[in-house]
Amino acid sequence: MTELSSLYDTDYSAWTLQTAELLRAGRFSELDMEHLLTELSDMSKSDRDELESRLLILISHLLKWEYQYQTLTEQWREFDGRSWQRTIIEQRKRLALRLRKSPSLKAIVNEVITEAYPDAVDLAQKETRLPISTFPSICPYDLTQLLDDDYYPVREKGTQHD
Repeated sequence: MTELSSLYDTDYSAWTLQTAELLRAGRFSELDMEHLLTELSDMSKSDRDELESRLLILISHLLKWEYQYQTLTEQWREFDGRSWQRTIIEQRKRLALRLRKSPSLKAIVNEVITEAYPDAVDLAQKETRLPISTFPSICPYDLTQLLDDDYYPVREKGTQHD
């Protein structure tokens, strides 16, 4: 085990600084390649995980907005509507920022929406206590709607999903 490899296990911050210095200096033979490759791979996974997490929260709140908000009493509608709206606004902002900082994520965002949707439905169902059959089996929102600051879904009375 090299000194740099040991440093990875004992002082991660110092490892990152030393690795950066070695890269800047072009001293590639001294790099801890195993840990460096692991870290680079994990960075990509982290971006995808953040994307999925934010989509899950956003979609679940849009589902609650669409399928429960209209049925709440006026008192609860005012309270929950503001709370849900703040969460929707925040998640949209953070999603747009992540996609701007990591534009390559746009290539997988529809796949991630599909993967996050069942968990978003599960979360919305648990929080609303509505029957699971209330919610569509596939995500009813596209990326444009998900990121549109003015989009809040409204279900017309008597309409069905799917």
